[in-house]
Amino acid sequence: MTLGKYSIGIGDRFGRQGEAQLQALQLLRKEGVNVTPVWNKSYREHAIINSKPADTRAEADAAVRALDWQEPYFVDADHVGMKTVDHFITASDFFTIDVADFIGQSAEKSTLEEFVERNRKFAGALHIPMIPEPLTVTSEQIATIGANYLFAIEEAQRIYRHIAAQKKEQPFVVEISMDETNAPQTPVELFFILAAIAWKEIPVATIAPKFTGRFNKGVDYVGEVHQFTREFAADLAVIASAIERFNLPAGLKLSVHSGSDKFALYGPINAALKRFGAGLHLKTAGTTWLEEVIGLAEAGGEGLVLAKAIYRHAHARFEELCKPYATVINIDPDRLPAPDAVDGWEAARYAAVLRHDQSQPLYNPHFRQLIHVGYKVAAEMGERYLQALDQFRPIIAKNVTTNIYERHLRRIFL
Repeated sequence: MTLGKYSIGIGDRFGRQGEAQLQALQLLRKEGVNVTPVWNKSYREHAIINSKPADTRAEADAAVRALDWQEPYFVDADHVGMKTVDHFITASDFFTIDVADFIGQSAEKSTLEEFVERNRKFAGALHIPMIPEPLTVTSEQIATIGANYLFAIEEAQRIYRHIAAQKKEQPFVVEISMDETNAPQTPVELFFILAAIAWKEIPVATIAPKFTGRFNKGVDYVGEVHQFTREFAADLAVIASAIERFNLPAGLKLSVHSGSDKFALYGPINAALKRFGAGLHLKTAGTTWLEEVIGLAEAGGEGLVLAKAIYRHAHARFEELCKPYATVINIDPDRLPAPDAVDGWEAARYAAVLRHDQSQPLYNPHFRQLIHVGYKVAAEMGERYLQALDQFRPIIAKNVTTNIYERHLRRIFL
């Protein structure tokens, strides 16, 4: 089961835009680039929407049939741990194993000592092809990395073996996620993390480290682009070296989480992928939901009424909705428009404020982030919201396809 060199996680909160998403990938294929679709949805999202992993599988299968997609595609159990993974076993063939919460917990002393001994040969000047200067490594540094990350890798191994036992002979893709933590992983740390993954015999296809800077939901990158560019290139070089040194899967690639709308990074990422001949998994989350709201607003009438109601309720429940996403949003309440003012907007103004077009003076990233985390409001609307998605399907689908194709796929992969 091959993930492919390039792949994209296309999260869809309400499971209604599968065809529109897949159409974007078909458009890119016509330009000569094949990107594998991966429908991803987390346990938290399922709980809020009151959906099940089988619903995500049904959406993906239906879209593939409707558009006669002949290439591979996957359904991702997004950010699972041992407590949640069993919900996804049957429906998923891609598992994002999230071990961020286990970083910093120490492995058994004997295991840690063995890890250090196995990797002591890399102490000194560590030469990585395509990194100009050798990386300086000490035995103490290896021990510190082991103390910080080895227990997390052992947890990934435990979850992987549990999945494999349940899936039996059914193939599946493994991603290891470490992005939802406070400190980014350095290229040196990534090297020894990959050494531990190989030691624990996890056939990892993608790895999602935490990068320098802030990857806030649905808005552009916040941070020093030049520093990210250097570190991203170094990570690609480390992965290429680790594949050879540790006999890791040949297709192993970086995964960029919360990668949607990081437009400042797409050019540097594109250049680095070409330079290294490397693959990439880009995971988006919530972008399609935002395009649904934009489409509703542009439709006018009941669609615009619904879009305004979503904002009003989200504004009133600011603390509740933002708390679970506190580390990946940055909203200034003083820069949010009053709901009464929004109620007076025309359709074009609402869409312009919400759509991520930085050349548009009306664009408001604070408004956009609040809507991003406000999908719970739409979920609680139940059939009213779902019926609106069906009623205004053409205009919503156009927004979904255009957003993925023009703003994401073409910028990164072309």
